[in-house]
Amino acid sequence: MSFGDPNNPYGQPPQAPQAPYGQQPPVPPQGGPGYGYPQQPQAPQQPYGYPQQGQVPPQQPYGGYPQQAGYAMPGMPQGYASWGARVGAYLIDYLIVGLLPTILYFVALAMSASAATITPDTSSCPPGDIQCISDAYDKAADSATPVGSFVLIAIAGLIALAAGLFVLAKEGSTGQTPGKKALGIRLVKEATGQPIGFGMAFVRKLCHILDGFCCLGYLWPLWDEKSQTFADKIAGTVVVKSQ
Repeated sequence: MSFGDPNNPYGQPPQAPQAPYGQQPPVPPQGGPGYGYPQQPQAPQQPYGYPQQGQVPPQQPYGGYPQQAGYAMPGMPQGYASWGARVGAYLIDYLIVGLLPTILYFVALAMSASAATITPDTSSCPPGDIQCISDAYDKAADSATPVGSFVLIAIAGLIALAAGLFVLAKEGSTGQTPGKKALGIRLVKEATGQPIGFGMAFVRKLCHILDGFCCLGYLWPLWDEKSQTFADKIAGTVVVKSQ
C-alpha cells in the first residue's frame, strides 16, 4: 500500500469541494451547461410573419375565389355560352311562360271582334224617335264588349305574372331557367361565379329594355368577348356553360 499523498493516506477518491455551512453552492454561468444538467437541443425559430425559406405561399385563383366545377372562371372565354344556346333557352322559356297566356289573349280578341260586328237594331223605333235610336246604339255597344273577353285577358295576365316570377326565382337561386337547364348553360355573377339572387335577376330583366332598342343588345353577344348583352354588362353577369 502506498502512502504517497499525506492528505489522502487511504487512497479514497477525491470529493467535490463543499460550500461553507449556510452558503449555497455556486450557480453555473448562463448560456452553458451547468454541473449535472445536460443541455437541451432547441429548435430554430422562424421570424414572425414570414414564410420559411424555400417555401412559396399557396396562390389563390383569379379574384381570390376557388374555382368551381361546371363553369369557367372569369377571363376564360371558352367557358361562355354561345349566342345560339342563349336564344334557344329564351325560346323554351317563352313557350313555358307565354304560350298559354298568348292563346288566351287571342281567344279574348276573337270574342271582341265577333261582338264588334253586331249592328244596332233600329227597326222597332218610330221614324224621328231619336231616343229609341240612341238606346239601340248603346245596346249594340254593350254587346260589342263582352265580359268573357275581359275575364280571359285577366286570367292570361295572372298566369303570365306567376310563370314569370317562377322563372326569375329559379334563375336567381340556381342560375338556370327551364330553358337554360335544358341547353346546359347558367347565369352567374362575373366576379364570384355564383347565382345572382332574385333581386338582381329582376334588375337584369328590367335592363333588357335597353337590349330591345333595334335588338342591338340581344345581338351583342355575337361579337362580344364575354358573350354579354347590355343587361349583362350593367348587372355584372355572364352566361356560362354548366356541362
